[in-house]
Amino acid sequence: MSPSRPTVFEPARLGPLTLRNRIVKAATFEGVMPHGAITDELVEFHAEVARGGTALTTVAYCSVSPEGRVHRDTIVLDRDSIPGLRRLTDAVHAEGALASAQIGHAGLVANQISNGVKTLAPSTRISPPAMGLVRGATLAQLDQVVEDYEHAARNAVEAGFDALEVHLGHNYLLSSFMSPNLNKRSDRYGGTLEKRSAFPRRVLEAVRKAVGDKIAIIAKFNMTDGVPKGLWLNESLPIAKMIEADGHIDAMELTGGSSLLNGMYFFRGEVPLREFMASQPKVVGWGLKFYGPKIFPTYPFEEGFFLQEARQFRAELKLPIILLGGINRLDTIEHALDEGFEFVAMGRALLRDPSVVDKFRSEQAQEGLCIHCNKCMPTIYTGTRCVIRETLRETPRTV
Repeated sequence: MSPSRPTVFEPARLGPLTLRNRIVKAATFEGVMPHGAITDELVEFHAEVARGGTALTTVAYCSVSPEGRVHRDTIVLDRDSIPGLRRLTDAVHAEGALASAQIGHAGLVANQISNGVKTLAPSTRISPPAMGLVRGATLAQLDQVVEDYEHAARNAVEAGFDALEVHLGHNYLLSSFMSPNLNKRSDRYGGTLEKRSAFPRRVLEAVRKAVGDKIAIIAKFNMTDGVPKGLWLNESLPIAKMIEADGHIDAMELTGGSSLLNGMYFFRGEVPLREFMASQPKVVGWGLKFYGPKIFPTYPFEEGFFLQEARQFRAELKLPIILLGGINRLDTIEHALDEGFEFVAMGRALLRDPSVVDKFRSEQAQEGLCIHCNKCMPTIYTGTRCVIRETLRETPRTV
């Protein structure tokens, strides 16, 4: 271990925050918010992660408006949500951790039928997740989206959140503006890199102005869309440098893939297609049988699978970077810190064992129990969980 390298379990600065260690709970949709309600199950989901030693837990996904929801069972970060979310942040703080709200507009990934309202996109196109045609946004509509982000950010502060994670990934609305195959605009928000990145950058500026220096702002940023003709490093690296130069964020969490066109790129491992089919209405399930292999291609799982791409950003950027993507081992975290990454984010490993961070710290474990089967993915419709952990809880013990 290099003497100059920070250790995993020492306190670390993130903007105005001091985190108790360098491990963040990545945003994973919790699936326990019927009609956007903040339930006891949602509060306990994050309290349990905090209790297990994680420094910062991320609530996903908080929409900035009703039309920006993924579907009707998504939180809208409006005034009505503040009391429930304050209960959540208080529970997390009581366990010694901090809380982050992932905020965004789902854009082409917003289910218009479930939401009962039309969504927006950079350019008009058919979207299967949106269940139909999505119109390209007018400038006036985009002005309203910026205001929605401002209101949501202020509400998050009032709800007690310590950080905001602005979703610039997975071809949600802000990500889709940066993507050359989704943004065909010819106005000030389309064409060159500067123009395609202008709207996401405008949103980041608005969020920072709305909250000042009270809380940390993280950008969850797509390095690559993982699809032909989509955003790739030759464009995402220059955009990331523009965002850094703007000076509105405290850290960048690097991701990739498209919830619209390639849903396995940011998971990797087995594709639980049968379970996905069973979780859907019959008609949708039959559609998945035929189109599922295209929407969910198979990628072999690799520990730290975004590391090679992320190294390119670490070499070019000075701001703190959060490494994401299949992190299940303590030595992966240590090596990431050796390479200059300030934090790591864990998702599925914490679904399998919310106490894995404390087990790393106490030297009870060097590796998490997640086996990357991805059978947790279809459970987002009934409460996101590890099915192995659930089975072990329900199996009676013999004596």
